[in-house]
Amino acid sequence: MIKRKILGQHFLHSSGIAQSIVLQAKITKNDTVFELGTGLGILTPLLTLHAKKVISIEADGELYEKAKSKFSSIGNLFLKCGDGFQNTDDFSIFVSNLPYSKSKEAIEWLAQTHFSHGVIMVQKEFAEKLVTKSAKDRRAVSIIANHTLDIEKILDVKKSNFSPPPNVDSVVLKITKKTSIDKNTINILNKIFSYRRKTIHNIFKQFGKETVIEKRLDDLTGDEIINLAKEILSN
Repeated sequence: MIKRKILGQHFLHSSGIAQSIVLQAKITKNDTVFELGTGLGILTPLLTLHAKKVISIEADGELYEKAKSKFSSIGNLFLKCGDGFQNTDDFSIFVSNLPYSKSKEAIEWLAQTHFSHGVIMVQKEFAEKLVTKSAKDRRAVSIIANHTLDIEKILDVKKSNFSPPPNVDSVVLKITKKTSIDKNTINILNKIFSYRRKTIHNIFKQFGKETVIEKRLDDLTGDEIINLAKEILSN
């Protein structure tokens, strides 16, 4: 249980919400679905009913063994134990009730990964960071997400639908891939936002670069911030 607390795992127990997530994923028999976090398996068998193939990865060894036993008869399900962010299998649809502690890492990984679309459930506060229109409330992950993904809010989920119940409510989001950015750009964006109180001129100095721009991050669009990161990376 201590390990699961570290992973930030709260298990969905509403079959109605699980069915809504799978429905919104628009899975066809041509699709390979990647499920990050098998958990107790509330989504897993539903995904296999619609998909050509489901790859489900669980970091918790005990949960993995239970799922392997529970779903041993499902022929198009491929269960794995380990770090889902190390997955190298191709997939078209991503589905996950993301552990709260892994949400930022998941968005950064999805920003680098080729896929069509997906459905994710995240903490409400994290979802608000992703879809915020307020420049002062943006974080690096907001810029990364909105540059690489179209994001649509699908459903509010009360904390009572989880066991153990988290401290906050959750939100189901539909994501559609627009473009990708690489790890180096993501790292630079995170560093840029650690200097967000500085002017762009002074931020560039932190990287040994020069610019005449005296604006601050809050004055720029997301795409302009992406371009700054790319400029910093260029020789």
